[in-house]
Amino acid sequence: MKRFLRRDSIAAAFLNVLRGFCMGAADTVPGVSGGTVALILGHYRRLITSISRVDSRLLKLLSNGRIRESIEYVDLRFLAALGLGIATGLLSLAGLMHWLLDHKQPETFAVFFGLILGSIWIVKNYVARWAAPQLVACLAGVAAAVAISFVPAGDGGTSLPYLFLSGSVAICAMILPGISGAFVLLLFGVYHVITGLIRDAVHLQFSSEGLSQLAVFACGCLFGLLAFSRALHWLLDHHRGSTMAALIGLMLGSVSTLWPLQQATEETAALEAKFRVMEFVSPADWTGNLWLLAGLIVASALAVVFVEKVATRSGSPS
Repeated sequence: MKRFLRRDSIAAAFLNVLRGFCMGAADTVPGVSGGTVALILGHYRRLITSISRVDSRLLKLLSNGRIRESIEYVDLRFLAALGLGIATGLLSLAGLMHWLLDHKQPETFAVFFGLILGSIWIVKNYVARWAAPQLVACLAGVAAAVAISFVPAGDGGTSLPYLFLSGSVAICAMILPGISGAFVLLLFGVYHVITGLIRDAVHLQFSSEGLSQLAVFACGCLFGLLAFSRALHWLLDHHRGSTMAALIGLMLGSVSTLWPLQQATEETAALEAKFRVMEFVSPADWTGNLWLLAGLIVASALAVVFVEKVATRSGSPS
């Protein structure tokens, strides 16, 4: 270990890998946003700022051979640790989420429903003053998220241009709290295609076609990330209160997609999760264990609040 690598920097790097892992895990679940996790764990603004600095100034620094300044300017150590965690979360949990959504969907949705509720309780404090502009922005966010949730899922496709487009749009959703990148992939009809490709790659069961599809999708994600982060960074700099209120609205509006009391229609109940058509069920008609679902919701919400309190008191480095 080099001498300049202090103990606190090691702790910060480990914490950022863990933060990234949580983001990657969240992004595998339709209805859950990695951006929400970033807000909860306190590194959202730093993430957006770092990504937005991949710009002409960075290229100028690199072309002049000023490598150390380039690393500091883009906060590369932070991005590298976070990126490692995100990749680990995505690769290790894509298969598990596949199984959970197939076999334990109500319980899985209950956990994430609670996580979102707890997140909203925390993030509301990020708006210093709730006036008319903030309320309007919040309502607009709610309306946008609800409208997106009612868009029917597409049949998808595996053409390279379509996968590039899917990736560029989904990554924008992944960094927005409340809009799930995985849910956007469902709308495009490629969620199970992408998670299947990731699962196959992890188990070394990939083909050249699968690798090219995954590579093009990743390029689409990179393009969307760089383009959208700059706009979001500007909004947070110049209209922070209204922007945060809109993000809270997106989170509120997305809650309905994770309502645990959903069941497949009779015609699609025997199919895999990706082919099922879901419908909402009232508590009175639910045949499962309501107390279990309620307990999971409450426990998940309290867990988010507890983690946030611990992180605040410890003053963990970001």
